[in-house]
Formats: sequence, C-alpha cells, structure tokens
Amino acid sequence: MRLDSARADRITAIVLIALGLTMLWAGYTMDRLEIRRIHPSSIPGLLPMILGAGMSICAVFLYLGAKDPEDATHAASWRTMILAALWSSAYALLMVGTLPFYVATAVYVAGFVIIFDTDMAPMKRVVAGVVFGILAAGIIGALFRYAFLVRLP
Repeated sequence: MRLDSARADRITAIVLIALGLTMLWAGYTMDRLEIRRIHPSSIPGLLPMILGAGMSICAVFLYLGAKDPEDATHAASWRTMILAALWSSAYALLMVGTLPFYVATAVYVAGFVIIFDTDMAPMKRVVAGVVFGILAAGIIGALFRYAFLVRLP
C-alpha cells in the first residue's frame, strides 16, 4: 500500500500540529516541583514539551512537502491511513503492557515497514523490517531507560 494523496498528508499534518501544540501547552502548564526543592529544569512537563514541539515542526514539514501526484487515489489513501491508525492502536492498546516493551516495539516497527514500504521486494521488506524493528526497539528502549530514566513495562 502506498499513501499517495497530498490531501491525506495535509490533513494528517494539521492533526499532528494540533496534537503537538496541545502537548507543548499541557507540558508547560504542568505543576512544577520547586515546592519539593527539586531543580526547576527537571519539570515533569519537559519531555512532553520537547516532543510536542518536535512533532509540530515535523508536521509543518509534512504539510509543506505534500505534493499531488498524477496517479493519486483518494480511497487508497484513506484505507492506508485507517490501516496505520489500527496498527498503531494495536501497538498502544494490545502490545505494550502485554509484551515486554522491547518486543512490542520491535514487532510494531517491523510490521510498519513490512506493511507500508512497498518499494522493496517482499523478502527484502521482511529483512529490513526485522532489522529496523530490532534497532529501533533497542535505541528507543535505551533512550527512555537511561536518558529519560523511565521504567518500561
């Protein structure tokens, strides 16, 4: 499957910009911990603020980069977007918490590459998906565990 619709890219970008700005605002308005004599730079909302700003910036680039190809099909774009939403929901609602975080993330990333990267031959997609899944799970897990000091499920 291929998401060819510039319209879907623009709609997705607008939704992601709104979500990112909401995360930025919510992180900014979170309670501070100065009352407990904790350093002001260790505010709980710092990570959501950084992620929200980054998401908004990337969404702006998505919006600006959306182009209308000649062979775009509107229905295929909606099917692809719905499939991506279902796969992401399955990761968030079913895999995380049921499986160890590293395994769930590896399966999610590998599945995403296998399902959506249609430019490669099927066997290459599977190999690339597994490699990307393992690398992404290791890097994301290490980042959360050692840089953000988050206990993973």
